[in-house]
Amino acid sequence: MAGPDVSGAGEWNRFAEGSVERLMLSALSERLGTALRPRVLLLADGVRVEVEGMDAAGAIVAQLVANQGSYKPSYRNKVMADMFKLLWLRTAAPQVERAVLVVSTVTVRALNGWVAVAAADLGVEVYVFDGAGVVPLGAES
Repeated sequence: MAGPDVSGAGEWNRFAEGSVERLMLSALSERLGTALRPRVLLLADGVRVEVEGMDAAGAIVAQLVANQGSYKPSYRNKVMADMFKLLWLRTAAPQVERAVLVVSTVTVRALNGWVAVAAADLGVEVYVFDGAGVVPLGAES
């Protein structure tokens, strides 16, 4: 795999200052003790993949589900698609060691039942963003 492609995109790419996604990624960075930023990866077979957060070493990949407002059943599809992407990247990119999913307090509902159990069993770390910080799934108040 080639390194992250950040040519001309800027450190935060599409995440504007004050956006929920940028706040989520900053809170996760603080929690994990390492800066995470949006990246574009170019895998060995030429596949280009955007990730919403990655550390400088490429060992941690993160996806964000930042939906706000009222819960919609379609949010569950986004949660599961992001989990699938994270799991695939752990296999496709050998340096990736940790897969992290951050959800808003609205979308945490998508992780009820078997989805949360599957995430835990498959080694996807799930955090909930409460507007100020992130806490592990199950530890939110």
